[in-house]
Amino acid sequence: MKTTISNKITSLGLAILVVFSTLSLTVEKHFCGDNLVDVAIFSNVEKCGMDKSSVTETITKSCCKDEVEVVKGLEDLKLNTFDNLSLDQLVFIQSFIYSYSILFESLPKEIIPHKNYSPPNIVKDIQLLDDVFLI
Repeated sequence: MKTTISNKITSLGLAILVVFSTLSLTVEKHFCGDNLVDVAIFSNVEKCGMDKSSVTETITKSCCKDEVEVVKGLEDLKLNTFDNLSLDQLVFIQSFIYSYSILFESLPKEIIPHKNYSPPNIVKDIQLLDDVFLI
């Protein structure tokens, strides 16, 4: 069975779909006033330096704010182990593995006694001498 380019592209697309459906992301954004200063996906956002710790809290109110968006992936994956399988499923798996392993066993080596035998040289045409003709 030949694998075509469309089969490879389809399998790659499905693999990417599975990875991204189970992936969880945290997107952090830092705003200074109404301006977006920094966006980070896998790391912490960089502050603009005007947060509450740099200016005393009693004099000014902080103009900076942080937003955190959590994109949750698929978390209810059902993982089965061999302990959770029923007897019918275990019998099926065992018989499938046994029958599949038989496919790759080699046949017994047969001995061919006339492998290195060379026939004698033909001196005369015996069918013509005995007048035996195939019709």
